[in-house]
Amino acid sequence: MSWHRLLAILIKELRQVRRDRLTFAMMVAIPIVQLILFGYAINTDPKRLPMALVAADQSEFTRSLIAGLENSQYFRIEKRAASEAEADRLLAHGDVQFVLVLPPDFTRRLLRGEHPSMLLAADASDPAATGNALAALNGIAQRALSHDAAGALGAVQQDAAPYDIRVQRRYNPDGLTRYNIVPGLIGVILTMTMVMMTALAMTRERERGTMENLLATPARPFEVMVGKIAPYILIGYVQVAVILVAARVLFDVPMVGSLWTLSLALVLFIAANLAVGFTFSTIARNQLQAMQLTFFFFLPSMLLTGFMFPFRGMPEWAQAVGSVLPLTHFLRIVRGILLKGNGLVDIAPHLWPIALFMVVAGAVALKRYRQTLD
Repeated sequence: MSWHRLLAILIKELRQVRRDRLTFAMMVAIPIVQLILFGYAINTDPKRLPMALVAADQSEFTRSLIAGLENSQYFRIEKRAASEAEADRLLAHGDVQFVLVLPPDFTRRLLRGEHPSMLLAADASDPAATGNALAALNGIAQRALSHDAAGALGAVQQDAAPYDIRVQRRYNPDGLTRYNIVPGLIGVILTMTMVMMTALAMTRERERGTMENLLATPARPFEVMVGKIAPYILIGYVQVAVILVAARVLFDVPMVGSLWTLSLALVLFIAANLAVGFTFSTIARNQLQAMQLTFFFFLPSMLLTGFMFPFRGMPEWAQAVGSVLPLTHFLRIVRGILLKGNGLVDIAPHLWPIALFMVVAGAVALKRYRQTLD
């Protein structure tokens, strides 16, 4: 073996890596992004979870209980609802994680030793987000009420549990993880495949030299863009159909809502990801770079959208970044439709961010594609 020839090949390879600026940037950026995401953004014990309160009883006991819940750092009173129906709507829309209902005769029955009941309804569509908070609930309530153990109230504290807490795990009573993961896989798989296939398809045209033939046609840039991504919309629907059948047959995932409503959301979500892939194809010089850009987009989509870790457990800056990604909103849509039975009005607040992302990504892709023509 010649060390001189080996050194020459080594130097040649390092020069090629240095010339490929995008690959070199990915080699540096991806480890940094992973360290930041896993070190700062990931939290499996979410705190300050939003709660809606329906308190018909305003007494020293109930005020102490509410203060104890907020001081525990697990709960945050987001809304004081006028009725249980209003609180249930907030829970179904995903605006709050919990609903606490205190009956009007709570204090009177408590002083009489009649074991009054309070209701805590939890959105259990993501069991990881509510598990620790529910486990700490009894201890939080006991510590909160112990501060009022004076005088006539001291008799109440003689009983270890002078009240009952009825916990309702809505939309996933058994706390099954597959009810949360399997619907989310629809969005994850579409994000990965749609972005990757579109980026590779356009880059492959350039590598094989067939892009020149396409440019020689009278087709306009917008027509080329739509024509290239339209077939993948159909492929996306085929993927979703396979996942839904498997989810029902293999995992017994409930499908409460309308699949037609889900189909409407799918058009926007697939188109948004295809626009991202088309943009990447105008940046990448070869298929390797297209794959690298796809992975760079897919990594935060996996970690910052609430698929693997609770979204509300992340810091505010991570939630702000995640709110820009279309997968964040699509996960809420698909879980809301399949598990909660949400309709078009319920998912509308999550449709327009996806549509906005699609328009912006499409405009960027079209602009960059026109620059390649020049």
